[in-house]
Amino acid sequence: MGLLALGTPLPWDEARKHADQVRDLGIKALSRVHVGGRVTQLLQIWNKYRKNERDVLLWGDEIEYLVVAYDEETKNACLSLRQAEILAELAKDENLRKAGGGVPDVQEPADISEPLPTFHPEFGRFMLEATPGAPFGLTWKDLLAVEGNMKLRRAIAKEHMAENEAPITLTSFPMLGTKGVFTQPYYPSTGSQSRSQFIPDEAINPHIRFPTLAANIRSRRGMKVAINMPVFYDENTPRPFNDPTIDYDRRLYPEDDDVRNGAAKEGHIYMDAMGFGMGCCCLQITFQAKNITEARQLYDQLCPLGPVMLALTAASPIFKGFLADVDVRWNVISGAVDDRTEEEKGLKPQKHSRYVIPKSRYDSVSTYISQDPALRSEYNDLDLVIDKDIEQRLVGNGSRPPPCMNVGEVNVGSSGSLHHRCLGMDERLATHFAHLFIRDPLVIFQETLNESPDDKADHFELAWKNIQSTNWQHMRFKPPPPGGGIGWRVEFRSMEIQVTDHENAAFAIFIVLLTRAILSYGLNFYIPISKVDENMATAHRRDAVLTEKFWFRKNLFPPRKPVTNGSQTPAPSCPGTPPPVEDEYTLMTIDEIMNGRQDEFVGLIPLIESYLNTVNVDVVTRCELAGYLSLVSKRASGELQTGATWIREFVRNHPDYKKDSAVSQGINYDLIKTVEALGNGQGREAGLGDKLLGKPN
Repeated sequence: MGLLALGTPLPWDEARKHADQVRDLGIKALSRVHVGGRVTQLLQIWNKYRKNERDVLLWGDEIEYLVVAYDEETKNACLSLRQAEILAELAKDENLRKAGGGVPDVQEPADISEPLPTFHPEFGRFMLEATPGAPFGLTWKDLLAVEGNMKLRRAIAKEHMAENEAPITLTSFPMLGTKGVFTQPYYPSTGSQSRSQFIPDEAINPHIRFPTLAANIRSRRGMKVAINMPVFYDENTPRPFNDPTIDYDRRLYPEDDDVRNGAAKEGHIYMDAMGFGMGCCCLQITFQAKNITEARQLYDQLCPLGPVMLALTAASPIFKGFLADVDVRWNVISGAVDDRTEEEKGLKPQKHSRYVIPKSRYDSVSTYISQDPALRSEYNDLDLVIDKDIEQRLVGNGSRPPPCMNVGEVNVGSSGSLHHRCLGMDERLATHFAHLFIRDPLVIFQETLNESPDDKADHFELAWKNIQSTNWQHMRFKPPPPGGGIGWRVEFRSMEIQVTDHENAAFAIFIVLLTRAILSYGLNFYIPISKVDENMATAHRRDAVLTEKFWFRKNLFPPRKPVTNGSQTPAPSCPGTPPPVEDEYTLMTIDEIMNGRQDEFVGLIPLIESYLNTVNVDVVTRCELAGYLSLVSKRASGELQTGATWIREFVRNHPDYKKDSAVSQGINYDLIKTVEALGNGQGREAGLGDKLLGKPN
């Protein structure tokens, strides 16, 4: 969920005039600390928090739900557009509120305590996000509480819905954007914000930020977004396949010319709105590190895992009523928020644009940020596009500052001026932020521009979040917000949501335990960032978990310390020249990455098991953790199917399927009913979901 500020949003033609102003405010947000009871703009927000130690090690997950509504008379499973009404019911629940749950975006802060789940709006009016009411710690009790907490969230959400509604954890709704009725209530696709042929504006969260975001992305790029996913060719699929849902004769808006100008590709499923991407659900995990150094380390070490976990959690093989020849959502979302102009894509000579930008706002990470000595310069091998002026402001210009007086660790000139070089950010982190700031802010509220910074405590913070919250990379580095006790955080964002809470808990617990192994053993997952990009493309391929190989580091362990020769004098150490970077990694299957390759690669799950052997875990807890790790292991080996394979097989084995790649209303109804049943733990005794989850004990 993005930043939900209130105010009067500017249309893009006006917003673009203030983009530099918001960027400037965002930099000042990174520069805000309190001196003498007033807000003063010093160098970075990290200067206040960069030496924080002993922050509590906490983590939490975010589960996103689709809310479906059934029309039993017509046997149609639709998306319910009652998000606001459901959230209002949750917010009014006295018992939930007293126990710390509810809807923070609706309730007053004084109404919120701890620790039942909390619910939040999302871009789609048919979506809910749920998080634990309080972060989890690293106790075994907390780890084993994750699945129960997820089940509780699902049950609470259902209790506040209509009888014919249900929350399901499915990455993408198969019929979103089809020609039939796929929302309840029904609206025609004629809205002026997205101007989509397929999705009505009424399917967007009505909070003014979201339709403005959709409209400004479209306006900034000069055309509608164009998402083309390859169709899965089955026996009776027309060849060539030309998306039959497109109306080439529609002339409601100028952007309707897009399809006549070639926006839709042959052999592909064509989608034209932000809602196709931001209407997808995922599983995200956020960690609070003990300090900034650990946060940067986790950001870097988890980065190469992103594509691997995307493929391992693959769960979205259907888009707009057709089987696709991909298994994951990532490129759909990437295309759905791609606001780059043709100049920024390098398709036209630059006249009005400052940069040629290789990636969408929603894409893989482009640079590592740690100061770990293991980070060789060769790993950051992309030609990174940055705002050099902002980088210089963050690092400082290198000149000697005028005489300063000390305020804590920040130097303030005798005239009251602030000298950025006094505590400049290191170049690697400054480069990361300077890369984020090449993007324009997409939603600007008039009130923010009109206010004096001193009139509003979070004035700069809003500007910073405006940039940060619309850079959707597969990892997110999150500085502490001003005030409060929140530390440096890292968000792992690539995983697809799973059908059941057991699966979601398994993948969440796997990632948490892996971070403990990384920190305990000092593991090194570095590969060139360009190989992470290649892996992200590989992860999209159908059945990639079994049929593809991914670049991965051969040796995860740090160099051994020299042993002594029996005396008090350490044995000589000759580290020598490090090997060529290309010798440090190789192609591996996900089975090899997760379960190991005999005598060659240890495997991540054996590493976690080795870590568990070194800590005090009781037998019962160890057995329960083993059950979660077993699911991950069996997905990697192919013993259990991914969600994408299971869904694809469900469709292809359905009696109504005509082997033409098309998913009918009846097939969708049965699929959604089955997904709901599995999510509620039903049908397992009869064998439902055995290929997905294994046989029940």
